[in-house]
Amino acid sequence: MKRLTQQDMTESEQRELKTLLDQSRKAQGRDLTNSETNRIKDNYIDKLMEEKEKVAAKARAEKRRAKAVPSTSATYDWTARTHPRGRR
Repeated sequence: MKRLTQQDMTESEQRELKTLLDQSRKAQGRDLTNSETNRIKDNYIDKLMEEKEKVAAKARAEKRRAKAVPSTSATYDWTARTHPRGRR
């Protein structure tokens, strides 16, 4: 899975990132340096990517399970093809 960017995030995710940055700035009592800002962003993006990867893995596993179970309607049924009175 490719790395997320801020443009790829939803609005709520972007808002949460801004909130984290503001909380860190308040905790420091000063503006954050570029490295501090980038570290917070990277940690948040890593957390988001892990969550999205878990969801994608569950979806893939469910798709594999659904594909492994043969449906009865998809198999060939000889009785459905044979007319009860025989061929004419």
